[in-house]
Amino acid sequence: MTQESTSFSIKDWSENDRPREKLSLNGSSALSDAELIAILIGSGNREMSAVELSRLILNHAGNSLDKLGKLSIKELMKFKGIGEAKAITIAAAMELGKRRASELPATRPVITCSDDAFKVLLPIIGDLPHEEFWIVYLNNSHKVLAKHQISKGGFTGTMVDTRIVFQKAVEEAAVAMILAHNHPSGKLMPSADDKRLTQKLIEAGKLMDVKVLDHLIITSDNFYSFADHNLM
Repeated sequence: MTQESTSFSIKDWSENDRPREKLSLNGSSALSDAELIAILIGSGNREMSAVELSRLILNHAGNSLDKLGKLSIKELMKFKGIGEAKAITIAAAMELGKRRASELPATRPVITCSDDAFKVLLPIIGDLPHEEFWIVYLNNSHKVLAKHQISKGGFTGTMVDTRIVFQKAVEEAAVAMILAHNHPSGKLMPSADDKRLTQKLIEAGKLMDVKVLDHLIITSDNFYSFADHNLM
């Protein structure tokens, strides 16, 4: 008796079903999320194809690429057919997507409100497991000149050097700035240290003629604005 093949490698599929060929013919936008992930992993397991396995992984992540990007290597490896190499490939692709989203577009965005600043900063620090402090430097039209990481901390805090903050402002020829840091805990309320640091930078900004417009505390899906709460 001839044993049926249990291989679910993409190369064994009919040409019309192969995601790589589909992408080559129709472009990447023609593929579903599962098909794109299937290209990354290349093959499924003995029970399901690469696309079916990709759908299973996406379903586990609530069909959200954002949530998929937050899965650890160990969590991805819990799926049958996903070894360390495939898990790392998925994680690398998610990180590339995140970095692409964080890059400034050809036209520099203008910050007119706290929500504008949140949209700029969310892809950078929204889902980090540790705290980071960033500053968005602006020109006199409040167009974004640059975004700089000032410090990187642990789970509960990060130190900020005022000299570095304003050294970057001078280098970028900025006239205004927006402070931001993330709270991995998901809590939005500012701490006493957050308030003290904000006032310290506001006062230093007056001496340097660089206005501190706002300070945002960012979580994975929301933010707290000092300016909106009259704390500036």
